[in-house]
Amino acid sequence: MVIRGYASSDTPREAVLVFLDMKRRAVRPNKLTFPFLFKACAESFALEEGKQIHVEVVKCGLACDVYVNNNLVHFYGSCKQVLDAHKVFDEMGERSVVSWNAVITACVESCWLGDAIGYFVKMMDFGFELDETTMVVALSACVKLGNLSLGKWIHSQVIERGMVLNCQLGTALIDMYTKCGAVGYARLVFNTMKERNVWTWSAMILGLAQHGYAIEALKLFSTMMKSSSICPNYVTFLGVLCACSHAGMVDDGCRYFNEMERVHRIKPMMIHYGAMVDILARAGHLKEAYNFITNMPIEPDPIVWRTLLSACSIHDANDVKEVQDEVRKRLLELEPKGSGNLVIIANMYAEVGMWDKAANVRRVMKDVGLKKIGGESSIELGGSIRRFYYGDDSHVDLEGTYELLDSLNLHMKMDNTQESSQYAATTSTPTGVGVHCKEVVHEQRNRSQHSQLSCSATVKFAYCSNTQDCNLDHHAQHLRVEWRWVYCKVKHPSQNNVRAVVPSQLLRDLPG
Repeated sequence: MVIRGYASSDTPREAVLVFLDMKRRAVRPNKLTFPFLFKACAESFALEEGKQIHVEVVKCGLACDVYVNNNLVHFYGSCKQVLDAHKVFDEMGERSVVSWNAVITACVESCWLGDAIGYFVKMMDFGFELDETTMVVALSACVKLGNLSLGKWIHSQVIERGMVLNCQLGTALIDMYTKCGAVGYARLVFNTMKERNVWTWSAMILGLAQHGYAIEALKLFSTMMKSSSICPNYVTFLGVLCACSHAGMVDDGCRYFNEMERVHRIKPMMIHYGAMVDILARAGHLKEAYNFITNMPIEPDPIVWRTLLSACSIHDANDVKEVQDEVRKRLLELEPKGSGNLVIIANMYAEVGMWDKAANVRRVMKDVGLKKIGGESSIELGGSIRRFYYGDDSHVDLEGTYELLDSLNLHMKMDNTQESSQYAATTSTPTGVGVHCKEVVHEQRNRSQHSQLSCSATVKFAYCSNTQDCNLDHHAQHLRVEWRWVYCKVKHPSQNNVRAVVPSQLLRDLPG
């Protein structure tokens, strides 16, 4: 009982000390002792202690106990020891649904996503009954994979098996659909749920906001506050602030931010301060954003400064040169060896024609051995996931990709967008584009164009990305949304036809 109590307390390591005291007193542990010990080690990430307790399990002849092994798999998974978790699971003579859930969770938490889906399929093949936990964990794997088709299939399994769409499962589905770009399906799930908690509302509000549906997100927040006894949490306000940022609603954003602590007793976190900086910076209030950062009650992290620095490169740099220089100085003090920061600075110099300074920054990076961390993007196309990496020239149709990029650039020129003037001189050809173009024409655009060139009919594609330093994030709202969902009608690239890109705002009402 003492070990069990400590395992669920704020000091789980104390459970291990109690176990050591048991050994000194020659008290023999049983199969009820070890699960709580593994839980304590998992909570405190005590890998070495957990391994020693694993040895004690073998000594006590409990290596075949399913209850003990379930907790052992969970312990190794929590400590990111996936191979050990696999080994324990594979050697189990008896398994339960909890066993399968434990190993799938271990794979997902360590991003062994292929293995996670593999175990999920095997679990079905062996005839085990999938429960709510299984579905929630599998859906989280779909989120990390960006695999919408797989997520839809798992949703179909939920329906076929007659599973109740409770708060946990419904929220997981909403999270999966929004993060895979299918906002319409997320809203459909949300509307059919009979019971919702604060996480359900927050997931839907944040999903709408991140995809540019700012007004809809704020309306949903208002509905939540009026028709529900649910109090908002920190995720809810993150979605609200994100919506205000996309809609350019500076005054409303400031009001919501101030109400967090004053009305709802929610102390803003760093991510909320960053969202406020984004609201001000995106709207061009760069000096106000700088003053906001300097007056923060907590020390701003590099991400906050980087948000403002990126915005400085979008808006008129001549009016904010003082702010720009100060932000650059602060950021380099915090992360003197941050390659991403130096790339932003080099690009800023290049965009205003200060090529010597841009080259000097690049030279400094080369001299000290700094390299930009390459971005990664992926699309789901034809039922499979295709990944794109910065500097990767191995994909087929690369020449056609650059041709389509040129046509997009021409459309931007005709539209008189700010990006067109910045990128016009750097996106002409796949060769000889220079260092700056290598940063601008990164894998995100390659991914977008590749998906269009690979289609022979009207298609829809989505992406998830891990890109850095993309100035589009601080440009007009319609550009951000357009790159997230694009409908295109393309014939085979060998046919010299016109490739039309339809802005996603015109198709917002379509499901998914």
